[in-house]
Amino acid sequence: MANLAELDFVALDIIGKNYLTWVLDTKIHLQAGNLGDIIREENISSSQDRAKTMIFIHRHLDEGLKSEYLMVEDPLALWKALRNKYNHQTRVILLRTRYECTHLRIQDFKLVVEYNSALFRITSQMKLCWDTITEEDMLEKDFQRISCL
Repeated sequence: MANLAELDFVALDIIGKNYLTWVLDTKIHLQAGNLGDIIREENISSSQDRAKTMIFIHRHLDEGLKSEYLMVEDPLALWKALRNKYNHQTRVILLRTRYECTHLRIQDFKLVVEYNSALFRITSQMKLCWDTITEEDMLEKDFQRISCL
């Protein structure tokens, strides 16, 4: 049966392809509802807040995932289980993004705006994977762009 309630953001896909964005969205929404500490180690929270958090997380899971984790009652345990299952997505995306960054050339774009957009997309994906692109890398890309112009 389809989830009839309107979601705040896209539910976590059963294959985890949207895991990283789902984690960010979930953390933001839990923080906004003063429930962000519940998915952290050694939290002191009421059973009512844990229940609210479980309801929120369950609302944003694929139906198959809800069935798979049906017996998990603690939001922190569920959070850890999902992280163990899908955190490998970070490595996959990061490797692909680093490859794209290494092979990004202004000559491959018709407009500088398109190049800048690709560069900022790569930077955002690296931040999403908790990696950073150094200022030196950015300067090297800027130098490449200027030298081509």
